[in-house]
Amino acid sequence: MFYSKELHPPLNGQHWLCASYVRLSKEDEDAGNGGKDESNSITNQKALIRDYLADHPDLELAGEFVDDGYSGVNFDRPDFKRMMEEVKNRRINCIIVKDLSRFGRNYIEAGKYLEQVFPFLGVRFIAITDDMDTGRKQSDAEQFILPFKNLFNDSYCKDISTKVRSQLAIKRKNGQYVGSFACYGYLKDPADHNKLIIDPETSGVVQQIFYWKIQGLSADRIAERLNSLGVLCPMEYKRSMGMKVSTNFRTKGKAQWAPKSVLRILKNEIYVGVMTQGKMTTPSYKIRKLIEKPEEEWDRVEGTHEAIIHKDVFDVVQSLLLRDTRISPDEKQLYLFSRFLFCGDCGMNMIRSRRKYKDTVYAYYSCSGYKRKSGCNSHIISERQLYDAVLAAIKHQCNLVLDMERLLRYAQNLPDDPKSRHHFEAQLARLDEEIKRNQDMKVRLIENLNEGIISREDYQELSAIYDSRIQDSRQAKQNVEAERDGLKNLPLESEWLNAFKRYHTINELDRIMLAELVDFIEVHENKTLTIHFKFADQIERVQQYLSSIPALNIRDGGNRNGTKKPSSGTGCTKTEKQ
Repeated sequence: MFYSKELHPPLNGQHWLCASYVRLSKEDEDAGNGGKDESNSITNQKALIRDYLADHPDLELAGEFVDDGYSGVNFDRPDFKRMMEEVKNRRINCIIVKDLSRFGRNYIEAGKYLEQVFPFLGVRFIAITDDMDTGRKQSDAEQFILPFKNLFNDSYCKDISTKVRSQLAIKRKNGQYVGSFACYGYLKDPADHNKLIIDPETSGVVQQIFYWKIQGLSADRIAERLNSLGVLCPMEYKRSMGMKVSTNFRTKGKAQWAPKSVLRILKNEIYVGVMTQGKMTTPSYKIRKLIEKPEEEWDRVEGTHEAIIHKDVFDVVQSLLLRDTRISPDEKQLYLFSRFLFCGDCGMNMIRSRRKYKDTVYAYYSCSGYKRKSGCNSHIISERQLYDAVLAAIKHQCNLVLDMERLLRYAQNLPDDPKSRHHFEAQLARLDEEIKRNQDMKVRLIENLNEGIISREDYQELSAIYDSRIQDSRQAKQNVEAERDGLKNLPLESEWLNAFKRYHTINELDRIMLAELVDFIEVHENKTLTIHFKFADQIERVQQYLSSIPALNIRDGGNRNGTKKPSSGTGCTKTEKQ
């Protein structure tokens, strides 16, 4: 499109102070390269406006305003706001743009400025290639077509937004990375920007963060340590790589590691090779406010890139994060049993205290409810007693699981003996009887209906009840058969088996081990402990399966937690008084 080069005389003799306004949604590929500070499209828009001003002596350029990389969907743009401040201060009374789409693509907002705001402020508006100039009398046709031009510009944005959203959704479902920047620890593959590769400069920092967390450091302590070592935070590292980023965590001119940054890394599945995207969205192309999507709507694809952190390490850290608690100011990390100990009577946390006797400092735990005078007893136990008892119990549990594994391996190699399945066959036989009994009741219903003993309405109601019972029994039968066959073919590399096998030679405790093997520990008044191990249901099922095999001649000596029952039958691991 071209504008007329015919010189126009000044309108009403008025002198116009003009703002040249140019905008582009995205920078051109050559922006920032070869010494260029702005894209060619921006440059071309400026040249067009300057050429127009040269042909109109009544127009004086008072300032140039550039929004490079800003969408026209809304007017929340820095240089547009700056230009409007100049308008309000009466330093500008004319705005010139290349065309209406450069001014804005929001039908309602653009119309409000052109039809209400600018006339009220006495501002002349010129769109060169659209041949629009509010400084001259507009024909009826021009006034009629103006809203449609704005509407077409708005529709263009909506169409582009729909296409971009669809394309990004397809990429996310295929496990392709669509973020503007790679996550800390990774780089975008130069050959494929939708694929991530490990960054050798920062992947070690990620591994160190996970290691420190496993050692018991809180997110605050990890952030402090990283800052003290001079490690660049993710935002500053991107800036050092020449990327254009901004941050809300900048202090003293430089962004620092913050606890939120550390937690964001510790919770991100991307470090185990899982691409999780689409967590946030916007209500529409006109509203840029981000809203969180339900987890079931996220796009999650496994194995899309090389992992930095092993899955077992990641799972341990997630467990520790659930137990993370406040650290006293003079301590560097969490205590070994923090968030694992609870009172066996009132259920409240056990708190750690220290007492000095002669030249020795003793640590002990007591019920926080007792400290608060809630009526509970102290349940006091020394840290040394607690440590020794838990270590012995975990050793015992690991040995028990190893024995179970050996028996399970042996049982799976035995020929199929119907007697060994008595436990499951008894359940199946009972369910078969239940199915047959309800089927017989349905037959009697038909007979009663035919003989006129019951009405058709009663028949339909009772028949539906028996059908439901038959269906439930059949489903239960399928579940029992699946459990029977599953135990017979139970993989010997199961997660719960491997978890205990890893620690069968332990000689000391750490928080990693506790997080992997223990749910929680109850402390009783008589200095006994009830240790609730993880994978209790799996252990109990295997014990029942093994006890049902006559060839093994095993008696059930286990409780729900997978530990041998003491003679007292309390299910506790007892600690001796010292």
